[in-house]
Amino acid sequence: MFRGILIEKDQQGYRATLKDIDESVLPEGDVCVDVLCSTLNYKDGLAITGKAPVVRQFPMVPGIDLVGLVSHSDSDEFVIGDTVLLNGFGVGEAHCGGLAQKARLKSDWLIPLPKAFSPRQAMAIGTAGYTAMLCVMALEKNGVTPDKGDILVTGANGGVGSFAVMILAKLGYHVVASTGRTEQAAYLHKLGAKEVIDRHLLSEPGRPLAKERWAGAVDSIGSHTLANICANIKYGGTVAACGLAQGMDLPATVMPFILRGVTLAGVDSVMRPIADREAAWQRLADIIEPQMLADIATEMTLEGVIQGANDLMAGNIRGRILVQVG
Repeated sequence: MFRGILIEKDQQGYRATLKDIDESVLPEGDVCVDVLCSTLNYKDGLAITGKAPVVRQFPMVPGIDLVGLVSHSDSDEFVIGDTVLLNGFGVGEAHCGGLAQKARLKSDWLIPLPKAFSPRQAMAIGTAGYTAMLCVMALEKNGVTPDKGDILVTGANGGVGSFAVMILAKLGYHVVASTGRTEQAAYLHKLGAKEVIDRHLLSEPGRPLAKERWAGAVDSIGSHTLANICANIKYGGTVAACGLAQGMDLPATVMPFILRGVTLAGVDSVMRPIADREAAWQRLADIIEPQMLADIATEMTLEGVIQGANDLMAGNIRGRILVQVG
C-alpha cells in the first residue's frame, strides 16, 4: 500500500480522494519509481475536479509530472537508485501518474534528472516550464529574434505563461504579458515583463486582420484570444499555441496567414520525442537560475492537492504548484 490521490468513477459517482492505494492499481511498466516530487497542473485540476473528461480510465492516479528514484528496473536504460524525470506521455490520464508515493512507468517515457536541478527545482519547472521552453524554441526556429519586436504572452499569471515571460525576458525579448489578474502586474514585471495588458483586450470577437503589434506570441488560451493574436502579428511573425483555457475553437480567417505570412506553430508537450525533451531541459538548465524559481513556485503536500485543484480551477493560483510527495 502507498499514499496518493485516487480518482474513481462508479455507481457512487466521480470522486478524487487522498487514500492508501494498493499496488495492484498500478498499470504495467518496466520501471518502478518512488516518487519524490510532483506538480499540480491545469490538466490535473481538470482531472481531479472532473470539470473535463481528462481521465480515460479508472481508477486513476493524477499527476502529469514526477521526479523519483528508481526502485525496480527491467530496463537497460535505468538502474535502482537513478533519479528520473517524467512529463506527459498520457500519465495522469490513461496511466497512473505522479500524485502518489509510487509509480510504475515505461522506461521510454523517462529521462535522467538534469544535473542542474534538484528534484524540487525540476518540479517547480515541471510540464509548464518545459512547455514554455518548447514554445520559445518554436519562435526561435521560425526566426523570431529579440530585434524583430515585442512578444506577447497570454495567461501570463499561469504556469506556462509565467515561465514564458521569464525565459523570453532572460533571452532579451521585450515581453508584453496579458492577464486577467492585472493586480498581479508587479509579479509579472519582476519576472521580466515590460508591459502588462488586460486579457479582455483580446478575448472578445475581433477583426480578421488588425494592426501589426507583435513579432511573436506564446498563447495558452485559444479561441477568440488566439484569433485576435494572429490578426495582430507582424509580417512573418509566429504564434506558438499550446493551450485552450478559453476554448478549443479558433474563430479566425486565413487572412493573417496568406497576407502577412504568419505562422501558427502548434506546440505539443505530451508526446514529444525524447530528443526534443532533452533539448528543452538542457535549454532550461542553461537559462534558469535556481533562485528565479522562488518567484513562480509554491509548495504543498498531498494533503493540499484536492483543495489546490479547486483553487486552480477557480483562477486563484498564481504560477506553479510543487507537490512534495516522498
